[in-house]
Amino acid sequence: MSSKTTPMTQNAALLALAGLALAALTAAGLGAQSPGEPDFHSLRARGDIRFLPPPLQDRLVELARRPHSYLPLTAFSEADEPSRLFGYYLLDTTTIPPNVFTSIIPGINDNGVIPTGANFANGGLPTLGAVRMTLEPKPGLPTDPNDPRAFIDMFTDISGLFVINNESGWYEGWMTWDLRVPRVAEPLAGGRAQFGTMTPADAAALAARGTGNNVPGRFFTLDGNAVRFPSVGPGGPVPGNTIGFSVSVGAFNAQQQSDVHAYWEFNRGTNWVFPLYELPSTGGLPGTFPALQYSVQSVIPGSGPFGVRNTTASHGDDPNNPRDPDRFEPVSSGRTETRNRFVPSGLAAEIFRNVFTRPVSFLPGVTDIGERLQRAYAIEVARVDQNGDGAVSFAEADVEATSDGLPNTRLYLSPATFNRFFVTREINDGLLAPRFEPTQRAWVLSGSLMLVHPAVPASVPEDADLR
Repeated sequence: MSSKTTPMTQNAALLALAGLALAALTAAGLGAQSPGEPDFHSLRARGDIRFLPPPLQDRLVELARRPHSYLPLTAFSEADEPSRLFGYYLLDTTTIPPNVFTSIIPGINDNGVIPTGANFANGGLPTLGAVRMTLEPKPGLPTDPNDPRAFIDMFTDISGLFVINNESGWYEGWMTWDLRVPRVAEPLAGGRAQFGTMTPADAAALAARGTGNNVPGRFFTLDGNAVRFPSVGPGGPVPGNTIGFSVSVGAFNAQQQSDVHAYWEFNRGTNWVFPLYELPSTGGLPGTFPALQYSVQSVIPGSGPFGVRNTTASHGDDPNNPRDPDRFEPVSSGRTETRNRFVPSGLAAEIFRNVFTRPVSFLPGVTDIGERLQRAYAIEVARVDQNGDGAVSFAEADVEATSDGLPNTRLYLSPATFNRFFVTREINDGLLAPRFEPTQRAWVLSGSLMLVHPAVPASVPEDADLR
């Protein structure tokens, strides 16, 4: 079977602007390659790029043609065999409702304000990006990206985003998992839904909403109508009706030429989601600003307002034994990080199922979404939390172990199920959730997942640090 991808819709006006701006930059010598750097025409033949799907190749070459500090990242092999690309995202700003970080908005940032963020750098070239997902075929590790034991490499290349000069600001990438309506199964004793399912009564209640979209397998919609992701239409911004959460792929800043290049590893130690109980305090939910913004924070690990609350003495960052999120191998309790503020992505998915797809089997008398979310968080964390401290440690979420009578493999979502990717312009507000979540007011780029099947070679020999 050959690789299949869906080409991204292009904005003709932006492309015309890009061509004019690039021509001017090239004439001025600003689009030239750095000394000793290969011509961008040869980039398509580079070992980690030559087998990639054409739309992804085209995007990487386009990024290389622009003014840049560095070419798109070289993906080095982490095993004897090449890494395998199984998915990618093409990022742009065309589906993001205009905000102060992507557009000039009269009355807000149009009077003497220095343009920042997306679509302003390099003479006004529209901001574009690409994210590559590759699997490391190391001996003894799975070669199926759906296996939570697999190790995944993420390569992000963006042009162009201005450098954020203030030390309290940064850009951050996020993989988004939009909630799907779960399958139907008979409840457990007491009426509780089985993990990953909803009860027949839940299914009937969901199917009765709107036009009946909410049936198993489809993306869940808040109004029960056809799926509508946020977009920009002829009449302006079109709000979405889906709901999801995101895994951070790390923070980064731009280079001198406004290009960004970031590497991140997706594995059972990083496939964790910010404390969902923060969401009512991000300022993005109706009625939460300014009354609730920053009111609930996760500085000290715990399970939120309706769960366990800890003290700095027991769960603070001990200077003699500092937090180290890389210490996820459950070898010994003394060397494994136990004070995590995050939860595994599969547990976050179960929390969202409680809140949105189980109107009958989960807290039927509670209708406030914020309260349902915070109660669901405390309840589901407790099912995995073995020592009752309200924090899920790496040892408690060990992929080889069990919890609540089920294998812990259920706690980790496949990277192939994160159907969208976005980049935000962040500021240090004390919260771990994306800024103004669940709105897109801090977004500067977004794109949808393109799966590649069968996976293709996507690296060159060989990384000098094969961890």
